[in-house]
Amino acid sequence: MSNTVPAAGQPPEDAHPPLGSLALARAGVDRGGDWRVAPGLMERLWSTSETKIMLISQGKSPVVGSSLLLLDPDQIEPTQTPVYLGQTTVPAAEPAGTDVVLLMLKEPSNQWWDEESVDWMGLREMATELSMRDSALFVEAAAIANWHATHTHCPRCGSPTEVEAGGWVRRCPLDSSEHFPRTDPAIIATVVDEQDRLLLGSSAQWSNKRFSTLAGFVEPGESLEAAVIREIGEEAGLTVHSPRYLGSQPWPFPASLMLGFTAQAHSAEAVPDGVEITDLRWFTREELAEAVGSGEVLIASGASIARSLIEHWYGGPIAETAGPQQ
Repeated sequence: MSNTVPAAGQPPEDAHPPLGSLALARAGVDRGGDWRVAPGLMERLWSTSETKIMLISQGKSPVVGSSLLLLDPDQIEPTQTPVYLGQTTVPAAEPAGTDVVLLMLKEPSNQWWDEESVDWMGLREMATELSMRDSALFVEAAAIANWHATHTHCPRCGSPTEVEAGGWVRRCPLDSSEHFPRTDPAIIATVVDEQDRLLLGSSAQWSNKRFSTLAGFVEPGESLEAAVIREIGEEAGLTVHSPRYLGSQPWPFPASLMLGFTAQAHSAEAVPDGVEITDLRWFTREELAEAVGSGEVLIASGASIARSLIEHWYGGPIAETAGPQQ
């Protein structure tokens, strides 16, 4: 057992499941659930120069190099709905313990800075480039912004809702019902046959060169293991057994939590459903390395849990000459 003491804000070595620390699952923010409900929270945060403001618009945030650009409170008015993202737990340009507030803008704008080096970038583009702190902030910001954009009215009566609890609750003023951000669990799995070959599928929405692991949403009243068995059966016509959890990663496009598994196939007679999956292929490690290296097959980017699942089966990084497509 390792006696290494983790750095402040870092999880211990054994805190991660088999997939390890994934690009969009890194901890870097204490979200401060108890602080969100404090009266006058936003007024206090805006009154101190130690607070930092993050901007997001249409899924993009201002970035300088490989770091988020955070503003000082006196640079911008809280005219849009502010959301308290929490306190940072790892240092970056600012020390750990910095409060960060998100402002959601309708359109990207460069009116708050003069630097030409600032670019509005999306999370998918920056996921593998960002620091632990910035990755945690961006994932959280993207997810909560998507929720606010699509849940502006009460689902019971249709009345416009009011934002409370630091941006983490929307309340209906007519019936006082509270509405909270949602997360949609989805399983994603590697399927391996008795010869230790990996099954990858091509979606109807992709080019015929792109292959990935199979995935699907968990249905109401369904366990994760049952979802793995059902989804593989529906998409590939296979009966699988022994689903084993490997790790998870938020995927805020718009509100998914991807739960990674591996499962064993009873046979290799895979048949695509023809609707979601149009092609299925079994790969040995040598076949996959050759196909990816030559550009014959494109697999998921490093930001995706799908890539981590594939490389977990493979036993390490897979070299490619052609860039992966999102």
